[in-house]
Amino acid sequence: MSGYQREYQEKLRRPEQIIEMIKDDDFISVGQIAGGAPTLLSHLHEVKGRAKNVHLQSSMILQKYPFMEEEYKDCISYEAWFYGAQERMMQPQGRMTFMPAHLSRTGPNKTAYKKVNMFWGVSAPMDEHGNLNIAYGIAFEMDMLEKADIVVLEISPDAPRTFGENVVNIRDVDFLVESEYPRFEMNPVAPGEVDLAIGRNIASLVEDRSVIQLGIGNIPNAVAMSLMDKKDLGVHTEMITDSMADLYEAGVITNKYKQVYPGKMVGTFVYGSKKLYDFVNNNPMVEFKRGRNVNDPFIIAQNDNMVSINTAVQIDLTGQVASESIGPRQYSGTGGQFDTAFGAVRSKGGKSIIALHSTAKKGTVSTIVPRLGSGTIVSLSRNDVDYVVTEYGIAPMRGRSIAERVSNLIAVAHPDFRKELENEAAELQIW
Repeated sequence: MSGYQREYQEKLRRPEQIIEMIKDDDFISVGQIAGGAPTLLSHLHEVKGRAKNVHLQSSMILQKYPFMEEEYKDCISYEAWFYGAQERMMQPQGRMTFMPAHLSRTGPNKTAYKKVNMFWGVSAPMDEHGNLNIAYGIAFEMDMLEKADIVVLEISPDAPRTFGENVVNIRDVDFLVESEYPRFEMNPVAPGEVDLAIGRNIASLVEDRSVIQLGIGNIPNAVAMSLMDKKDLGVHTEMITDSMADLYEAGVITNKYKQVYPGKMVGTFVYGSKKLYDFVNNNPMVEFKRGRNVNDPFIIAQNDNMVSINTAVQIDLTGQVASESIGPRQYSGTGGQFDTAFGAVRSKGGKSIIALHSTAKKGTVSTIVPRLGSGTIVSLSRNDVDYVVTEYGIAPMRGRSIAERVSNLIAVAHPDFRKELENEAAELQIW
């Protein structure tokens, strides 16, 4: 047995032993999405009766755990900077709260004032040099890990081994837990006709040798399908997706002409299918950097022809973009939308694109509206909007007056709502 293997055994604990270390008022930061330490989270509820006011921080937890039940409300609270299905379920119960932040500042903002008592993350198995690997990404995870009093890594045998700033030697880890759960996977959903139309419109704005940032969902998948005839694209993105792996394997993504991290597909986290995890596993052409690095707008702007593609829920006729709430109800989060949009428009030849279906609720409401609803959160200021794209076309916004914006947005709204939008714009005296 090597020295590293001996140290591994010495630091190995059962999950219940980790839970016993939690004290009153502890703040526990947990990796997000696929890196969410499922074994440890599945035992967290066992803290009841031993510790009070335990504060958990993570984002987009991918399954329901016992600690989410009402009976644990008094001993465990939860905050997230981005909501998924579980967070949306917990919010109305008063079980959690939202932390507003741009992805680039999530880790630095929290650690600037909050003591991290524990960090829980997911690692690929240890290599022969004693190195562990925060496999699924480091949007905020390394910032939290380095500040934590106690670092616990959950070793997942099927986690991919990824490259970048996510390597941690066993000497810098306090305890290890072996995972009881398989990795989380998500297969892409085939985009619909509206998504494909939007994808084609967006692709017309993307030139050869551009550097792209894509999000998750049907529209980004459709965009990727429409980029198959492009040449020498690069990737500088917050999330590595299945569609990027497809473009790389098709020879569309080469990363040859990037100014920042040339030759590398750079992101801050990964979530997707088995095929995607196989693609990033032991692939030195893909690197993970911290969120405060990848999503720093001033780093993003150093790439020429940077194209940021994000989605929205609603946009008003002046250009205010609502991407994270339905009225006052938090639905997702700001994420990296501002980071990437702000960086892209400051790139030489760069473009920032906001994409959305022209209607919602089965075509009964327009997503382009005269004014945002009461309490709606503005995710991207109208001052920073560049292009808005629907299935009906492209609305240029940069440098346009309010009157020009109104005209351009009505032109890409659903035809059934254009006359109504014209009338309301006139009533508001903005057109």
